[in-house]
Amino acid sequence: MAYSQTLNYVVGDTLPAIELTLKDKNTAASGQTLDPDNSDTWAPIDITGATVRMRLREVGGTTIVDTRLFSIVNGSEGRATSNLATTTFAASGTYEGEIEITHANNSIQTVFDLVRFKVRDDFD
Repeated sequence: MAYSQTLNYVVGDTLPAIELTLKDKNTAASGQTLDPDNSDTWAPIDITGATVRMRLREVGGTTIVDTRLFSIVNGSEGRATSNLATTTFAASGTYEGEIEITHANNSIQTVFDLVRFKVRDDFD
């Protein structure tokens, strides 16, 4: 499975917030020449009026352990953010998150690459 990046958390933490900038790797950003290996050249996905969510599960598992809804920060720039709940990562381990966009017209777009989370136990 392809992962966009790995984020590190501690069991029970609610910060830092997860911030996304959703982009289309098949479309060049304004004034850019498209390079499929350089996300700086990709056009943002307009998420104005959309619902953005991330479903989380342990790597190798099939059970969804949490679903996080995102707030749209700037829809035309594809920017959204979400805080975690204290129960999001209730146990240490490695998790993966799938980002799904439900656009205002109810069409669904799922980001192919997953976000990976490494979670360690807290000291107390």
